[in-house]
Amino acid sequence: MRNLLLTLAYNGSAYHGWQRQNNALTVQQVVEESLSGLLGEDITVNGCSRTDAGVHAKTYCLTFGTETTIPPMGLIRGLNDRLPGDIAVRECREMPADFHARFSCRGKEYLYIVHNSEIKDPFYKDTAMRWRYPIDAELLDREAKDFIGEHDFKAFCSADCDKENTVREIYSYDVRREGDLVRFTVSGSGFLYNMVRITVGTLLYIGEGKLPKGSIPRLIESRDRTLAGKTVEPGGLYLNRVFY
Repeated sequence: MRNLLLTLAYNGSAYHGWQRQNNALTVQQVVEESLSGLLGEDITVNGCSRTDAGVHAKTYCLTFGTETTIPPMGLIRGLNDRLPGDIAVRECREMPADFHARFSCRGKEYLYIVHNSEIKDPFYKDTAMRWRYPIDAELLDREAKDFIGEHDFKAFCSADCDKENTVREIYSYDVRREGDLVRFTVSGSGFLYNMVRITVGTLLYIGEGKLPKGSIPRLIESRDRTLAGKTVEPGGLYLNRVFY
């Protein structure tokens, strides 16, 4: 039995997230069905993370066991021929038997893209959030540094979060402007449900003056979701990198 690691990229606009569900089309379902058809085996994959409906991935890792002798490049080519145009296999590697896409993961990096313009751009539909109001990226970059470190992020997760332990460590948080695009890049040991989207919404509220500058430490200490910013839409969010 070989243990293979696949690295995918996908546009999540057409899918109800990564994880297989009984009543909605997901990325996991499409990938498993394509793999099973290609290999002639009943394949179940282990993903590195859940992504919500409409969220994208520039790098998504999964592992699965198989008896196939197809070499990695042959598997990449065969699977890409079967997958729809919004999902692609970028890499395939053979791994030790005890390697697991989720449990071997040491951290992740997410990217959130905001199209900061008064005029909409159809090419950013479902791939960036449009924000009409001026964004001072340098200000938000300074504010974002208050998220760095190990904190209880209870105030920055959805009410639907089922995790008892809401302590996470953020390694870095950067906000950079590239023309009309503002990129929020955050890496950490792990993330709670909607955590990245709520931190972005909080930073945007600080930029608008809806929350005071320097308020992030107070919000963290409060553990009160109602005090933080809004949950921004999923289309601007990307799983950017996975660390092993």
